[in-house]
Amino acid sequence: MNQSETESSGLIVSYLLDGKGGGKLLDWEGVRHWTKDQGVLWAHFNMRSTEVQEWIYHQSGLDPIVAEALLAEETRPRSLPIGEGLLVVLRGVNLNPGADPEDMVSIRLWIEQERIISVRIRRLLSVDDMREAINNNRGPKTAGEFVADLSERLVTRMADGIDTIDDAVDELQETILTTESHQLRSIIAGLRREIIIIRRYLAPQRDAIARLFNERVSWVTDTDRMRLRETADRMTRFVEDLDSARERAAVAQEELLGRLSEQMNKRMYLLSLVAAIFLPLGFLTGLLGINVGGIPGAEYHWGFALVTLMIVILVVVQVVIFRFKKWM
Repeated sequence: MNQSETESSGLIVSYLLDGKGGGKLLDWEGVRHWTKDQGVLWAHFNMRSTEVQEWIYHQSGLDPIVAEALLAEETRPRSLPIGEGLLVVLRGVNLNPGADPEDMVSIRLWIEQERIISVRIRRLLSVDDMREAINNNRGPKTAGEFVADLSERLVTRMADGIDTIDDAVDELQETILTTESHQLRSIIAGLRREIIIIRRYLAPQRDAIARLFNERVSWVTDTDRMRLRETADRMTRFVEDLDSARERAAVAQEELLGRLSEQMNKRMYLLSLVAAIFLPLGFLTGLLGINVGGIPGAEYHWGFALVTLMIVILVVVQVVIFRFKKWM
């Protein structure tokens, strides 16, 4: 089977799991003619394909509610039991080249004991990890193991992104202590926006995985539930780390604004002192500069020198008074 041909037709990859960690690749015909007695089927599709949409709506045998949820444009992480199946929507950090990590990639799954249908719009590296594991006979053996494996891989891929955010906040806090730059305001605002976006999806994903652990579906074993519970605990820690990073970023922003405000107040205070010193000097020189008769010392040879000396003395007296008042 040529992978590029199947992906162009909407089928990205499909495996018939052998129950030992490996699987046999199937093409479109294999997917269409699959029956439950053949084993567990995993079919992974590109939801933009009209052929995939036609198959999911009319040929897959899925409930219309499930089909509509798999192909919905906007989704939030959730898990919903329907009969003996699970509708699961999860998101992963976008680690594709040139992408922003906060641009979360959605994967939608319908999981039954004998069949797994997953659809996506953009590539998700956690799914690539799953494919590699199956090719190396280290993949899931059952549908329950599949959902546990995929949840773990999604969370593992998130770890580096969360650590990067924590490091960025720590670096900003250190920078603020040594630098008072207005450019830091935009950097902090961008970081807080990134944290808010990621947390908006991680919080419901934590709840979705926790609900998977609690769902009493017959084909999810106790071992699978324990793995899901551990994954939910890791998600909880990630959400708590994001909350902590958001609070530290807010504190850093307040500290930066306070330091910039203090810096501005110092400058305004200095300008006020300068204005206070030169205000009486300006009045004096303006008074002596009026162009009318009778100005004292106008004909006196040392008149200018005396006026200059008076101005200097006045400045010295003002400085002494300001220092005495502790204004300087």
